[in-house]
Amino acid sequence: MEAASGAPLWALLVYALATAGLFGALLVLTRYLGPLAKRSQEEPYESGVVPTGTAQVRFNVQFYLIAVIFIVFDLETMFIVAWAVVFREAGVAGYLEIVVFILVLVATLFYLARTGALEVSRRRDAARGRDVQPGGAGGER
Repeated sequence: MEAASGAPLWALLVYALATAGLFGALLVLTRYLGPLAKRSQEEPYESGVVPTGTAQVRFNVQFYLIAVIFIVFDLETMFIVAWAVVFREAGVAGYLEIVVFILVLVATLFYLARTGALEVSRRRDAARGRDVQPGGAGGER
């Protein structure tokens, strides 16, 4: 008995049985070699770490702004890599286009740095009179 591609079906059957056997063996070993301590089903548990504190952590908007800027610059890197692949075929016109593209990127980066969008250090919130942490909630200092 052979498959349409000419390969024998018994090889596929052996592979399927070996996979099922390995799966079953891992389940049995996990049952007997795993931790013996029982934990409450109502208690959150992730990656072997018992949680501490609250899950209600506030992040400053600055964190999300930096994340979006990273994504934009990451996508622009993909355009530059695609240009590098067709460098010889693009010729002088392609070279001039990528130079303009990179100049726009550099100008954007300088603009973001000048407006403080990339600032990660602690800033003073004048309206509330307290320090603001970009990665979390600000506290009285």
